[in-house]
Amino acid sequence: VRRGWPRSYTVFFADTAAFLMKNAKVKLCLQASPMNGNLLLEDCNPESDFQDWSWQGDSLMNHGTRSCLAVAGANRVQTSLCGGAGHTSWDCWNSLLSPLGSSQGYLVANRTEVTLNNVRGLRARWQDVANRSVCKQKAEQDGHFPAALASTRAYNHTAGNATLALGIDQEELEELLWFFRREDPSTWNYSVLALSFMAMTLGLLLLAINIVRNRKRKIHMYRDAVQSAQQTELEAKQALMPVQEYGAGEPGKQELVPREQRSGEVVVQWKDGTVTSLYGERPEGAI
Repeated sequence: VRRGWPRSYTVFFADTAAFLMKNAKVKLCLQASPMNGNLLLEDCNPESDFQDWSWQGDSLMNHGTRSCLAVAGANRVQTSLCGGAGHTSWDCWNSLLSPLGSSQGYLVANRTEVTLNNVRGLRARWQDVANRSVCKQKAEQDGHFPAALASTRAYNHTAGNATLALGIDQEELEELLWFFRREDPSTWNYSVLALSFMAMTLGLLLLAINIVRNRKRKIHMYRDAVQSAQQTELEAKQALMPVQEYGAGEPGKQELVPREQRSGEVVVQWKDGTVTSLYGERPEGAI
């Protein structure tokens, strides 16, 4: 297709480079049925012509059936004759495919079939076997950039490659678009939520363990203080015991006071254990 021609003069070439359309969620490839035009989701097989697709302008043609991807009814998609009454043009942006000029939704993989739905998650994203967006295939075959950057693109008619006015070539731009793509954030949000819950649980567990250990440490310190006070009190009592208690354990060193004492006699027990009368006996004649 020559650049600069109106879109109505676009010519279809059968030898356009083909690619597989793999869904980013189910990892299966879109396959056209040669019998009834239905669409299937099968394991990717680069050798199958019924899984080979190519952009013909705004149409997606299957190389096995030589028919194009078209909308057959409400949310129903199949293949039909290219350029026929059921022919459908497709808008491609950020790996999303939607009928051009329609609000029916996006091409979505649903189990083993494809339908139109307003979902914009991974089920609505289509790539080739190299995990490149099918929109990049369209940009390479059209020689254009996505419509979102149409105001900034410039054409190099001599080299045949599209370049930006800032000097960025198409490959670098596609890498930037891939880097800044907007994916479905549900999986990431759920992962962050789960990690936050685990971190909170671990923090509460560590806090509980720390509280229990501090309580046990205080109880142990209190018991040690009580035992120390009791020991100090016991030692003080032992230091204040009378001297007689130590002597009571040596009965052999003491002499018992005579059982029979005379009336009015005063006796003294000395430290060595001897007992003597305070007043000695006097002769009766001396009185």
